[in-house]
Amino acid sequence: MSAKPLTTKNTLILIWNVINFVRKLILNIIFFPILFIFLIAVIVGLASEKEVTVDDGSALVLNLAGTVVDQKTEIDPLETLMSQGNQRSAASEVLLSEVLDTIDSAAQDSRISALVIDLDDMASGGLTKILAIGRHIDEFKKSGKPVVAMADFYDQYRYLLASYADTVYLNEQGQVLIQGFGSYPMYYKEALDKLKIKAHVFRVGTYKSAVEPYLRNDMSDAAKEANRKWMGDIWQVYAEAAAHNRGLQPESFHMNADDYVAALQQADGDGAQMAVNLKWVDKLVTAEEFRQQMVQLVGEAKTGHSFKQIDYYNYAALIAPPPAIIPTEGVGIIVAKGNILNGEQPAGTIGGQSTSALLRKARFDNKIKAVVLRVDSPGGSAFASEQIRQEVLALKAAGKPVVVSMSSLAASGGYWISASADYIYANPGTITGSIGIFGMITTFEDSLAALGIHSDGVATSDVAGISLVRPLPEGFKTSMQMAIERGYQNFINMVAKSRHMTPEQVDSIAQGRVWSGVEAKKIGLVDDLGDIDQAITKAAQLASLDQYDVRVIEKELTPEQKMLKAVLSNAEAYLPDSVTKMSATDKLLRQFSHVAEDFAAFDDPQNRYLYCEECSY
Repeated sequence: MSAKPLTTKNTLILIWNVINFVRKLILNIIFFPILFIFLIAVIVGLASEKEVTVDDGSALVLNLAGTVVDQKTEIDPLETLMSQGNQRSAASEVLLSEVLDTIDSAAQDSRISALVIDLDDMASGGLTKILAIGRHIDEFKKSGKPVVAMADFYDQYRYLLASYADTVYLNEQGQVLIQGFGSYPMYYKEALDKLKIKAHVFRVGTYKSAVEPYLRNDMSDAAKEANRKWMGDIWQVYAEAAAHNRGLQPESFHMNADDYVAALQQADGDGAQMAVNLKWVDKLVTAEEFRQQMVQLVGEAKTGHSFKQIDYYNYAALIAPPPAIIPTEGVGIIVAKGNILNGEQPAGTIGGQSTSALLRKARFDNKIKAVVLRVDSPGGSAFASEQIRQEVLALKAAGKPVVVSMSSLAASGGYWISASADYIYANPGTITGSIGIFGMITTFEDSLAALGIHSDGVATSDVAGISLVRPLPEGFKTSMQMAIERGYQNFINMVAKSRHMTPEQVDSIAQGRVWSGVEAKKIGLVDDLGDIDQAITKAAQLASLDQYDVRVIEKELTPEQKMLKAVLSNAEAYLPDSVTKMSATDKLLRQFSHVAEDFAAFDDPQNRYLYCEECSY
C-alpha cells in the first residue's frame, strides 16, 4: 500500500495536528495538577470534619498569624489556596473583632487555664489594633489566669502586645528591636524630568504632601514639621503603653542610636541579655526550656510531647456563635477599610457604590436602630467619599444615629466620610485630619517626542483635544486649580458645619495637616478618645436602646462562594507546602503589585482626590 502524497492540504492538517497535540499537552501539564489539587481539596475538606475539643486546664495559644485588620480583604478562595496557603501564614489577615471575642470567651471558659501569646508569625495592623487586643488581655487577667508571651524575636509591634503578659519570655539567642516611627518616602521629580514626563499637580493646603514626590526631590519643611509632630504624639502613646505594662518609665523606650550601643555594650554585645537588663523581658529560654515551663504551669498534653493547649484558630472556630435566625433590634457595624474608590468594590476596600449600599441597607433595615461606621482609611476619590457621606446624612435623616469609630487611619477622604456623624471616637494613636484636596494629571508629550512620536489634529475646542500625549491647555489647568480650590472650600465648610466650628477655625487646622487622635480631640476634629466598644455603647445610647444586638452589615457571599470558602479552609492544611507557601520573591512581587493596583484604581471622574499618602507608621 503506497503512502499518500504530501499535498498542501495534508501538510496543513499535519501541522494543525502537531499544534493541537502540543496545545493539549501544555494545557494538561499546566491545568491538570491544579484541577487535581482542587478535587483533592474538595474531597479532603468534606471528609476531614475533625471534632475539636478542649482539655480541662488547657492554655489558649494566641498564635496570631499575619496582619490584624478590621475587615478581611475579599480574595477568591481558589486564589488563596494556590498562592498563599492557609489562614495561619504570615501573609494572611486576622479579624480584630474575632480576636477580641475569643479572648473574652477564654476568660470565662473554665477549661482554659492560661493564655500564651505566640507572636512569631504576626505582622502588624497598626498601633490602635494592638492596643485594643491589649485591653482585652488586661480584662482576661482579671480572671486570675496567667498570661505569658514567647517569641524568638520581637519587633516593636509584637513586643507591645507581648508587654501585656505577666511574664515575657525571649529565646536566649533572640532580640527585641524597638526603633520608633519614621517616614522616608521616595521622590520622583528628577526621574520624571529625565523621562520628560510632566506631572500637572493641582492642590490646596500647606501640608498636603501627598503630591510632593512628583514635585520635589526631598520632603518640604512643612511636611517634616507636621510628620514630626504626629509621629512624636503616636510614639508617646506607644512608649506610655509599653512602660505601663512593664512597670517602667516611657523614657525606657526612647532610645537613640548612642543609647542602644551603650546598652548593648553593657550586655557584652548580647541583644537578648540587653533586653533583660533593660527589663523589657523577664526570662531568656530555649524552646525546650519554655516547653518545660508550660508543662509545669498547665500540664502535659496527651499527645505531641507538649503542654495542654488549643490554638487560637481552633478555639475561635469552636466558640463561634451560630447566626441569629431572628435578629433583634440593635446596632449595625459597617466597616470602611482601605482606599476609597469609585463604584462596586470588594470587601477590604471602600467603594462609592458598594459602601453606600451597606449604609442604605442599614437605613431600610427596621431592626437596625443605630450605626457604627468603623473607618480605617487614608482616603481616595473625592466623588466616592461624598457619595458615602450623603448616605451617612440619609441615615441621620431617617432617625438612626451614626457614630464613627476611627481605627488606625481616618485621614483626608477617611475624615470626609466621618465628619458628618453624630459622634466621633478616635484612638490616641489614630492618624486623622489631612483636610485637603489635590488633583494630578501626568502627560507624556515630551517623552513621546524624544522617541519621534507626535500627536496632531483638529478639534472644535481646546478641551476636546485633551490627551495624555498632548500638552494641557492653560485654560484647562486654570479650571482644574479652581475646581481644587472649590473642593477645599467645600471640605472646610462641611467640616465647620458638622463640627460646629467656623470655616476660619477649620482652615487653621486643615491645610492638609495630619494629626494624632490625641491632638484631634484637643482641636475639635473628634469628640472623644475610645475604641469601637465605646462607639457601640454611644450609638445605643443615642438610639435609646437598653437591650440590643450588635450586627456587622457586610456584602453577603453567594452560596457557591460560601461553600468553596468552607471547603478550601478545611482542606488547605492538608496540601503540600509547595502549594500553600509563598516564596520571599512572591511576597515582594505581591507587595509591589498591590501598590500598582492601588494607584491604577484611582479613577475619580474629576481627577480630585482626598488622600493621605504619608499616613503610615
